[in-house]
Amino acid sequence: MAAPDLLFGLRNNFYLGAYQAAINNSELRNLSEEDSVERDTIVYRSYIALGSYQLVINEIDSSAASPLQAVKLLALYLSSPDNKETTISSLKGWLGDPAVGNNPILRLVAGIIFMHEKDYHEALKHTNLGGTMELHALNVQIFLKMHRSDYAEKQLRVMQKIDEDHTLTQLANAWLNLAVGGSKIQEAYLIFQDFSEKYQMTSLFLNGKALCCMYMGNFDEAESLLLEALNKDAKDPETLANLVVCSLHLGKPSSRFLSQLKLSHPDHTLVKRSSAAEEIFDRAVQTFG
Repeated sequence: MAAPDLLFGLRNNFYLGAYQAAINNSELRNLSEEDSVERDTIVYRSYIALGSYQLVINEIDSSAASPLQAVKLLALYLSSPDNKETTISSLKGWLGDPAVGNNPILRLVAGIIFMHEKDYHEALKHTNLGGTMELHALNVQIFLKMHRSDYAEKQLRVMQKIDEDHTLTQLANAWLNLAVGGSKIQEAYLIFQDFSEKYQMTSLFLNGKALCCMYMGNFDEAESLLLEALNKDAKDPETLANLVVCSLHLGKPSSRFLSQLKLSHPDHTLVKRSSAAEEIFDRAVQTFG
């Protein structure tokens, strides 16, 4: 008989975007040393997801296990644009170290950082071998960023063979359905709906359902879902970005949401696109004014 998975609930909360719940329910007893390290990586990654980068940087010292050092690198990378170059240099050094370079959490962090850098081929160098469900799920995300839904589907099939009912398999299926579009949008909606009936509602589900609604032209319902998500986390970048798009479709002012996004996440794709459009407009005014 297999031993009970003491970290199942903690992992699941993290995957579902219930980050505060993951932190609040992390005091687990009788964990092995390996499980304790995994527990701590999940807790610190939850703090990162909530934007508490400095807490993670301060608490993980040089004596911590390699997976925790990798999580600290992620916090350093995300905390400030000034840290990016030195963090990526440190990351490459670690990846080249035979003693730790193959650690799944380090490879996951490498995939996340290089995906942020839009260096998808470099990301895949470290994630493509898989080894954990999180690495497989990250591969799906990277392939979708590359507009390669065919490769994403192959990766999803690998996940389905391992565990069709796994939370990450279901989420990856929903992401792929959203990317493919058409009749698959309804399937994606049903996956998010099923999650929202089983677990506490998170911004992840609400944004997923809202995206499905927008694809199907139901912008009023999408707005309602997104405002509910905003109540849960007023700084969530995807909620704010989706509200900008939704408001534009409804003919409502979107500048407040865009301003919030610029303040909290100045590197977000939508902010950069908006700034580029403003620059083009300003140049046009100067040229023809």
